Amino acid sequence: MNRDHKHGHDQGHSQGGGHGHSHGHPHDDDFDWDAMADLLVLEGEAHGPYVQQAIAELQRLTVRGDRGPGRILDIGSGPGVAACRLAAAFPAAEVTAVDGSEQLLARAEQRAARLGVKLRTRRAEFPAGLADLAEPGAADLIWSGQVVHHVGDQQGALEALAGLLAPGGVLAVVEGGLPTRGLPRDLGFGRPDLFARLDAAMVERFARMRAELPGSVAVVEDWPGMLRAAGLTEVRSRTFLVEHPAPLAEGPRQWLRGNLERSRQTLGDQLDAEDLATLDRLLDPADPAGIDQRADAYLLLAKTVHFGRRTGA
Repeated sequence: MNRDHKHGHDQGHSQGGGHGHSHGHPHDDDFDWDAMADLLVLEGEAHGPYVQQAIAELQRLTVRGDRGPGRILDIGSGPGVAACRLAAAFPAAEVTAVDGSEQLLARAEQRAARLGVKLRTRRAEFPAGLADLAEPGAADLIWSGQVVHHVGDQQGALEALAGLLAPGGVLAVVEGGLPTRGLPRDLGFGRPDLFARLDAAMVERFARMRAELPGSVAVVEDWPGMLRAAGLTEVRSRTFLVEHPAPLAEGPRQWLRGNLERSRQTLGDQLDAEDLATLDRLLDPADPAGIDQRADAYLLLAKTVHFGRRTGA
């Protein structure tokens, strides 16, 4: 897959696009793959409620008579959190985690072994390597979580994904939703509505990222319309809630901390001094008002999944 892990992972989280999985590979040798994988696992686990809801929808969509899906692909699987959920939900299927990173695929294999689910892995670039996935047969179900918006030609990427489906097969693409919220509007220090300003800064950054992608093609991001243009039918969208109320459990709290750390690192030149000071205080582990100790921290967001079916029996 074709985006750099270091520079791609934080893109788009505030405007609901998410960052999901890493599908490219950085070119420097000192990149901390373990830290990136840990962050992606935290995200996958924190966002698990929406994936479980989407899988329940897929179980209804993919059952034809007494036969469920035989071959499932998770395109842009990262460390395999969603792929393992798919493998658990469809134990009779051949589930393959597909990613551009051998290191993340190794994490997926380890996770599957720990959970006791059957999972294959396959290294492939996105979207250039998709043609190689057509063998040994088309897929009955393809999951692609927050991957397509990192490709210059999004419509072309959807058409490539649709081309891997068997007749009657289902494509599920995660794109859009509602931005993350995790703290009160008024924190008790700094200006209220910090998250809204982080959203605005990320929207600008995301737009620059899209414009700078190789082969970037402007398109109206009507995802259902794009799936129909890719030749799919029975297209529909559903939005699923991720809600972890206060007091926040350790896993979601660590993901929220990581999200704020990435905002501090990547948006520093777009935020004013007061907001930077607020972030620094939130990230101070010794501060009772910081994210590590606040009793009022929560995690609330929504993810939209777009479904479409390839025609045929």
